[in-house]
Amino acid sequence: MRLKRIVIGMLLAGVAITATVAAGSDKVAPPAWLEAKIAKLPKEKRDFLLSEKAEGMAGSYDKLFQRLEKKSPAEIEAYIDGMLAVVEANKFHPDTDMASIPLNTESPMFNGWKTMRPRTMDPKREPGPFSLSYYMNGRGGGVYGGGIATFAGAPVAIYPEDLVAGKVDVAIVGAPLDMGSGYRGAKSGPSALRNQYGAGGIDMFTMVDPSKELNIVDYGDIAVDNMSTERTVHHVRERVAEIARTGAIPFVVGGDHSLEYSDVAGLADVHGKGSFGVVHFDSHFDAGQGGVHFITHGAPVYRAVKEGHVLGRNYIQVGLRGPWPEAEGFEWMRNNGVRYHAMPEIEKNGWQATMERALKEARESGKKIFISFDVDVLDPAFAPGTGTPVPGGLTMREALPIVRRLCAENELVGFEIVEVAPQLDSTYRTALNANFVMHACLTGVAMRRKGITQAGYLSDLTTEHQQPSAGQKGERDGKVEKVDPDYGWRPKKRPTT
Repeated sequence: MRLKRIVIGMLLAGVAITATVAAGSDKVAPPAWLEAKIAKLPKEKRDFLLSEKAEGMAGSYDKLFQRLEKKSPAEIEAYIDGMLAVVEANKFHPDTDMASIPLNTESPMFNGWKTMRPRTMDPKREPGPFSLSYYMNGRGGGVYGGGIATFAGAPVAIYPEDLVAGKVDVAIVGAPLDMGSGYRGAKSGPSALRNQYGAGGIDMFTMVDPSKELNIVDYGDIAVDNMSTERTVHHVRERVAEIARTGAIPFVVGGDHSLEYSDVAGLADVHGKGSFGVVHFDSHFDAGQGGVHFITHGAPVYRAVKEGHVLGRNYIQVGLRGPWPEAEGFEWMRNNGVRYHAMPEIEKNGWQATMERALKEARESGKKIFISFDVDVLDPAFAPGTGTPVPGGLTMREALPIVRRLCAENELVGFEIVEVAPQLDSTYRTALNANFVMHACLTGVAMRRKGITQAGYLSDLTTEHQQPSAGQKGERDGKVEKVDPDYGWRPKKRPTT
C-alpha cells in the first residue's frame, strides 16, 4: 500500500515513473528521473538495464523502474550488478557443469531396455495378426468380454511381417513415456485406453464401423527408458518408421507429448521431410526453445520445425489458451507461417467458423497430415486426468467432429493421442474420451476408404427420423413390431397379481 501511495502521489505531481517505447523502435526509454541516475553507468550496464533480460527478472519495465525509484545511482549500479551475476550464474560453466548426463557404457544391460526378443525363442507361426481371446465374441477384453485387453479390441501383431501379411491399415501402438513431463503419470495412458471402451464399434454420426472397414491391430508397446527421454525418442522414432514402411498408419498412444517429435521425425524418415503437415491440438503451443533440454513435452513442435521434418507453414495449432505462450510465442508462430486457432479466436468468431477455417487450411496445401492430439486441449471437465490441465477448453462435442473430418477429408500419415495420466482422474472419463477421440479419427480413415468424400458428411439414418412416412411404410410392409402381452414371461401364464 505504501508503494501504491507513493506511485499515485508521483503521478498526481506529474512525475513519470513508467517506461515508454520510442516511436518506431523496440527500445525502451527510461523515465527522466532514472535517466539522470544512470547517466554515468558503463554502456554495457545501461544496455542491460534496458534489455528484455532485466525486464524478465522484474516482470515488466514498470515494476523494475518502481524498484529503482528510491535508490541512489550507486545502489542502482549494485542492483544491476546483482542481476548480471544471476545471468552469469545461469550459464553453462564447463569447469563445474556436466554438458550431458554420463551413462555407464560398461553396463551389460546398457541396451537391455530395448533389446528385441529373438524369434527363435518363440514357437513358429505364420505371419499375420492373431487374437488374444479364446472367446468367439471376446474381441480383446475390456467391455467386449474375455481375453486380454487390446486397443479397440483388435487382434495383435508383433513384427512388421505381421502387418504386411495381414494387410494392416492401422497399427495402434503404445509409447508409455512420461520422463519429458513435469507431472508423472502419462506412462499409464496405453494400459488405461486398452482397458476402457470407446475405440471400437460403429460411429453413429456416420454409421461407419472402422473395425469392419479397416484392418486394425494392437502393435503392443514400444520400449521406453523412463530415465531418459532422449534415449526413448530415438527408439520410438525407429519403431514409428518401422510401422510406416509397411504401409500401415501408426496410431501412437502416449505417453507425454515429447513423443510428437519422435513420431513426426519417424514419419519424415519414411515419407520425406516437409512432405506432410501437422494439426496440433493442445492448450499449449509446445514450441518452447532455449531450455536446458532439447526435448521435453513442451518443445516437440520447435524441434520438429528446427530440424526440418515439418515446415512451420504446414503446422496448424488448435485450442491454445492459458498463460503460455506469451507474445513472443505467437510472434514466432507468425514469423514461421504457423496457422493458429487459439480459444480467444473461438470466443470472437464461434467454434463453427473457426473449425471450418482450420479444416480449410488443412486441405489447401494438398499435403498429407499428421494429427497430434494432447488431451489437455479438452476442458478439464472432460479430461481431468492430464498433467497440465487448463480451463476453458474444447468440449467433446467440438473435438469429435473436427477430428473425424480431418481424418476423412485428408490423407492421414499418422495420429497420436498423448498426456492421458489416469491416476490423476478419479473417474474413467479421461481414458474414455481419449478412446472416443481416437475412434473419431479411425472413423474418418474408414470413411475415406469407403469413398465418402462429402465434407461434413452425416448419416441420413441418424439425422432424420422421416416420420410419419417411415412408420406408415413400415405398416404397409408388415415390419411393425407385433404386440405380445406375454413377452418376457416363461411359462406364458402370467401371475394374476
